[in-house]
Amino acid sequence: MKLALVHDWLNQRGGAEDVLETLVGMYPDSPIYTSIYAPDLMPEAYKTWDIRSLWMDKLPAIHTHHQPYLPLYPVAWGGLDLSGYDVVLSNKSGFCHGFQHGTKTTHVCYCLAPTRYVWQLDAYIEREGFGGLTQAALRPVIAALRRWDYDAAQRVNHFIAISRDIQNRIKTFYGRESQIIYPPVETERFQPSSRVEDYYLVVSRLVPYKRIDLAVEAATRLGVPLKIAGRGRDMDALKARAGSNVEFLGYVPDADLPDLIARCKALIFPGFEDFGIVPVQAQAAGRPVIAFGGGGALDTVIPGKTGEWFSELTPESLMAVLRDFDPSRYDTGTIRAHAERFDAAVFRREIEAALAAAVKRAAD
Repeated sequence: MKLALVHDWLNQRGGAEDVLETLVGMYPDSPIYTSIYAPDLMPEAYKTWDIRSLWMDKLPAIHTHHQPYLPLYPVAWGGLDLSGYDVVLSNKSGFCHGFQHGTKTTHVCYCLAPTRYVWQLDAYIEREGFGGLTQAALRPVIAALRRWDYDAAQRVNHFIAISRDIQNRIKTFYGRESQIIYPPVETERFQPSSRVEDYYLVVSRLVPYKRIDLAVEAATRLGVPLKIAGRGRDMDALKARAGSNVEFLGYVPDADLPDLIARCKALIFPGFEDFGIVPVQAQAAGRPVIAFGGGGALDTVIPGKTGEWFSELTPESLMAVLRDFDPSRYDTGTIRAHAERFDAAVFRREIEAALAAAVKRAAD
């Protein structure tokens, strides 16, 4: 079976790249098609992969500022024909599902999210703080992108969703059915510690939609110890709002994360996320999670057993949970067992079965 992998862009590392790395491990001889690839910004191991970028990769400053080129992504992806493959597996949150293929090619889309700034524009505008003129200019462009995105979704043979929330969005925005396969988490990397310390923890890129501001404000107002691992463009703004009880660790190497997570009182996951791998990592380490009760947290956190939800995206809602939080109420073994449902081995097994079933349906 001749298979290709498709990924939106390779200029930053996050949950989408965790999925891609697992897929490359499963299909090491398959090429990876992507819009842009910035080798200096990605892990060294990526340089050994067969990465094939589109013509957009040569545009000025696109590796560090790819958002202004938003209208060009459909043009670039729409011009790519992958009819020479038996199966194409796209790992999509943007426009990469929009390539062309013939009837002999089966396209399976692992949908991280229907393109957020296309289908949830108002929320995107609010998060990014765009002014009136920018908003006015964006709306007609987004309307055209929405039509293209919907049409591209109709060419997909089979959709896989990463959570119940994404499954609902695929149905609402694209009118398509999907199955759920949770993203892979290397749960063996994370083990419970015999020593738990008195600090809450956030592990995240520091960008607006992650809502790290909620954790910073809630911890500052309550005076509880909070460590924040990660970096991003919101760093300075968050530091300006934080009290002395909030510690910014910056970038924490992957090798150091398991121990940092295993020793925390609880992980705080304050934003609305499509899935969220970090809460599963924390639970693999036996630590409870305090998460906003929406998106992927509805699948990954069980209130009263593996953590708690807070109901509104406000500091006050998070503070209400933190005031009454007692980590001794949660059983480490129960938390760890729940996390194992999301192990990478489960993902690999289910993806292989889904591809085989999709190919069989196409042949029938």
